Amino acid sequence: MIPREIVKELDKYIVSQDEAKKNLAISLRNRYRRQNIKDENMRKEITPKNIILMGSTGVGKTELARRLAKITNSPFLKVEATKYTEVGYVGKDVESIIKDIVALTVKRVKSEETEKLREKYYDLAVEKVAKLINNLDTLDDEFKNNLVEHIKSGKFDDAIVEMDKSQYEQRGPIIEIMGYSEGNDIENVLQNVMSLGENKKPKKSKVKVKDAITMIINKEIENNLDNDAIGMEAIRRVEENGIIFIDEIDKIAATNNAGRGEVSRQGVQRDILPIIEGTTVMTKFGAVRTEHILFIAAGAFSEASFSDLMPELQGRFPLVVEMEDLTEKDFVKILTDIDYNLIEQYKSLLAVDNVELNFSKTAVEKIAEYAYNQNCNVENIGARRLAGVIELILRDVMFEAPYEEKKKVNIDKKMVDKILKSDTEEENLDKYIL
Repeated sequence: MIPREIVKELDKYIVSQDEAKKNLAISLRNRYRRQNIKDENMRKEITPKNIILMGSTGVGKTELARRLAKITNSPFLKVEATKYTEVGYVGKDVESIIKDIVALTVKRVKSEETEKLREKYYDLAVEKVAKLINNLDTLDDEFKNNLVEHIKSGKFDDAIVEMDKSQYEQRGPIIEIMGYSEGNDIENVLQNVMSLGENKKPKKSKVKVKDAITMIINKEIENNLDNDAIGMEAIRRVEENGIIFIDEIDKIAATNNAGRGEVSRQGVQRDILPIIEGTTVMTKFGAVRTEHILFIAAGAFSEASFSDLMPELQGRFPLVVEMEDLTEKDFVKILTDIDYNLIEQYKSLLAVDNVELNFSKTAVEKIAEYAYNQNCNVENIGARRLAGVIELILRDVMFEAPYEEKKKVNIDKKMVDKILKSDTEEENLDKYIL
């Protein structure tokens, strides 16, 4: 996708933050441009321009990074900088970031390959089950001739066939088959182990046709899944397309308020630096080079500033974008304009219980106004405030549902005013309670 198309896609889910969207779109497009450079030496020299997003909580920092990864189907991992400690201290070391994103990508690649093999071996499984059904005397010739088609159509899903289930059970690793003690030499133990599978008569079990097909497919997948190739593909994807989002990076910045954690913070910065600069991290799936992974960092930077980070680390984030605080108008857009917005989510939830939910325009505006004022007067948590306000307004409706008959619930400004006024009065009384 070209940068304009990427921004247009991000606009579907995130309100405002035009500058951040533009920078992220360019970074993503540059990755595509680099991969299509024919000069291999030049391609190796071009590294991603990592980005730091600065802004208060709830303005869309995490959502931007997450949606960016989704657009390109890239390997994505979100981590919090405060969860890591420098080497030699108790806790997670920063190299586990790379190990975690590789493990997640292996899981995804394995799932993709499994689905491909599932389609590949479906016909084989149906044919094997058809042979089992063919032994049934109750079927006429016409059914036997078109048996495969009948099985695929689902006509035989609940029919019962007899099969040896042990052939298709997935076997896990054997931890201990037989203890070794004095008087048992290794040769005898091995002979006994080998004899465990001998002279074992197949045990027939009655199984539904649809379950039999699934068992056969799963066994074929187990036998044909190439785990080495999956690991190599996962590493390739991480190296070329990986996106790592480091949240709360401001919490590991060294500030003027020096304390016990200061040394540890500096240590985490020092350990993160080589991974962002480009190094090789060993994982159980193989070595991973990190120089072409895109790193997006974020933080509120309310107590620390960007300049409090190590100069070397600042240099690895050449793009610094200040996110905008959300306004009342932004809240209205978040509630109504973006795809899968909060109001649509609650409409879908209550539709399950036969409730038709509607919000008037003035009700939405009142919710946005209240959320904005709460952010200004209590604590600024950005768009996250909206979820709490909507929950408060719909609490009684969600508790009473389902109703005996289909019910229409119209949320207007008057109703919102009444509920929010009551909640505000309860908050005001709290200061008088000892």
